[in-house]
Amino acid sequence: MNARFLILLSLILTLFSCDEPKVSLLSPSIIPAPQSLQVNPGHFTINNQTTISNGDDFTASYKFLTAFLEKATARKWKTEYSDNNAIVLEYDASITSKEGYSIISKDRNITIKASSDAGAFYAVQSLIQLMPAALQIPETSNTIHIPAVTIKDEPRFAYRGMHLDVSRHMYDVEFIKKYIDAMAMLKMNTFHWHLTDDQGWRIEIKKYPRLQEISAYRDSTLLGHYNDTPHQYDGKKYGGFYTQEEVREVIAFAKARHVTIIPEIELPGHAQAAIAAYPELGCTGENVQVAMKWGVFENIYCPSEKTFAFLEDVLDEVMELFPSEYIHIGGDEAPKTQWKTSAIAQKVIKENGLKDEHELQSYFIQRIEKHVNSRGKKIIGWDEILEGGLAPNATVMSWRGTNGAVEAAKAGHDVIMTPTSHAYFDYYQSENENEPLAIGGFLPLEKVYHFNPIPAELTEEEAKHVLGPQGNVWTEYMKTSDQVEYMAFPRMLAMSEVAWSPAESKDYADFLNRLEHFHKRMDALDLNYANHLYEIQGKLNDQQQYELSTKTLGKEIRFTTDGSAPTAGSQLYAQPIPFTDNLAIKAGVFKDGKLLGNLFTQQLLFHKGVGAIITINKTPHKAYSGSGAAGLINGIKGSDSRYGDSEWLGFWGDDIEIEIEFETEVEVNEIELRFYHAPGQWIYAPEKYYLHLETEKGIISDLISIPKENENLVVSNYNSERFKGYEDLKFSKLSLVIPNYGVIPQGQQGAGNNSWTFIDEIIIK
Repeated sequence: MNARFLILLSLILTLFSCDEPKVSLLSPSIIPAPQSLQVNPGHFTINNQTTISNGDDFTASYKFLTAFLEKATARKWKTEYSDNNAIVLEYDASITSKEGYSIISKDRNITIKASSDAGAFYAVQSLIQLMPAALQIPETSNTIHIPAVTIKDEPRFAYRGMHLDVSRHMYDVEFIKKYIDAMAMLKMNTFHWHLTDDQGWRIEIKKYPRLQEISAYRDSTLLGHYNDTPHQYDGKKYGGFYTQEEVREVIAFAKARHVTIIPEIELPGHAQAAIAAYPELGCTGENVQVAMKWGVFENIYCPSEKTFAFLEDVLDEVMELFPSEYIHIGGDEAPKTQWKTSAIAQKVIKENGLKDEHELQSYFIQRIEKHVNSRGKKIIGWDEILEGGLAPNATVMSWRGTNGAVEAAKAGHDVIMTPTSHAYFDYYQSENENEPLAIGGFLPLEKVYHFNPIPAELTEEEAKHVLGPQGNVWTEYMKTSDQVEYMAFPRMLAMSEVAWSPAESKDYADFLNRLEHFHKRMDALDLNYANHLYEIQGKLNDQQQYELSTKTLGKEIRFTTDGSAPTAGSQLYAQPIPFTDNLAIKAGVFKDGKLLGNLFTQQLLFHKGVGAIITINKTPHKAYSGSGAAGLINGIKGSDSRYGDSEWLGFWGDDIEIEIEFETEVEVNEIELRFYHAPGQWIYAPEKYYLHLETEKGIISDLISIPKENENLVVSNYNSERFKGYEDLKFSKLSLVIPNYGVIPQGQQGAGNNSWTFIDEIIIK
């Protein structure tokens, strides 16, 4: 029986017991879900006489809880020990996890036990979530009822991170605090603060004032999407930086919430803002501007003694400010073009017996690591720091899939898991066309929730090197803090459960039920979260029927197939819809006759490929597997403007061969192929493909060139003009050979890497 049902049943029995007064209690909906939660009969009532006791040195926890309760009840709280009508914080050495805790709530008192202030703090977060959400506004109340519960809890991972890029767009100190506050509520304990990049330097370095005067500001900012051509700019100066005093203020705020801040100072790439202020740090000596658009730039720190002195000075000031054990030094997306032509770089390669520019990057990182280690700290770097040899004590942050994590962990290095496939919250989170502009991709809430940070390739011993997961928020397309919140929430909630809750007890339906209640808490906290709870999921099943579903409980789906908007009186969805002709489905989630959320719309095109047998010689990349091979002939087109939805298939560097075998021979008048083209995301439409049609009289073959286009969607039509002379033939099989575009050329985003091929519906008419 569902555990959530048992909790609800227990509460109902409590509410309507003849021996108890009727009390409105909340069903416990704690996020992240505790390791163990038992609901007991009864409740505890906070009133004007309730006291709080901090028998041990749980300073941060005690202060946080006291401040919350004083706002919630509009009174000063007494600190005195009592075993009656009290909230008691106690030390318990038997709780071996430093972040573990227990809560026992009963009619006489609430007892919180932990072996550290961190554990007690997380207990306080769970306790607050047992209280009405309105108290977070705060809405004062003299009486607060808390269900009787027994909770035993500890985290799955020691590292539970959230990242925020403030280089592309910057946010004020108050918002940074709000972001950290939300993290703490969700028991996230590490804030990765991305402070420097090509588009802006955001931290005051006293020894180098031009970083504040020049590097912190760009002259203009790209309008629209990077893939839009030609590029246009707003013509407005943009920027700013955090003073060291402001940084100290944020650090103190985070410390009081048991959040460690890891600063990131990018090197050796993503250095254009710094080089704009100090050209001698680059390899060309030329004056450059702080970058005004997104992407990767050729300007890179030159490996000169002057550069190393600069970086060591910068890092010394940063390390003096931040008490974190770790300093993040970037290391990603470092083009080697300028190093190849730099006399200084080539001299360093020769003098140090290095093989090439990749080993030069390793030399660069290792030299920085020695300096950081000499100050008693360790480095973290993106997984590119593996190239050319990994620094001895480095921790790897794996973002390009999980291969970097596997390689590092097998070599005995700690890793943090933040792959684009599950952890990049700048990706679209819904297939709705009205979603705010994003970089691309598709990362729905459910995919975040099902992320397993332990790669299957690791042994149990190697898996111990996985410190934990992290969600990343890159802000190219997030001009305001409201936009950051929209992209981060509720995906941050899902990631918190990935990081904290036991893997074996995770239940997505239960999570959604708790999330629905949690909306009220986010409303009270004024978080501009994305609400996609009431969206409909649609898919074609094996019986050529279209299925509709919604994840939330207690709702109904109403739909139409004539293109009209559904109402409370429209047909109730009770079984899959037959797909035997073109369909225009519109559907909505309803409760009590009211439409919840946005309408779902899906066009289905019944072409001659639907229901055929399809095979592909390569497996799509696991991050972009769409609806599988069958999705290429299911009658459903993917988005014209996004490549990461449930229909597009992505292949990284592969030549692909597709075979479609018809159940009975068919006449074919036109074949339409759809490719995605977005060089800024390393995605290139192929330049050509080969087509083979099998008939009773033999095979018809053709080579089709695809014209260069600037549009995201590239459509190639093999139409009636090419079928001249074959009009009366029937075909039993269609084969397509689609070569990958190849290695991305120099001067383009991702130069030197394999390009991606994205293909969508193959429409056969």
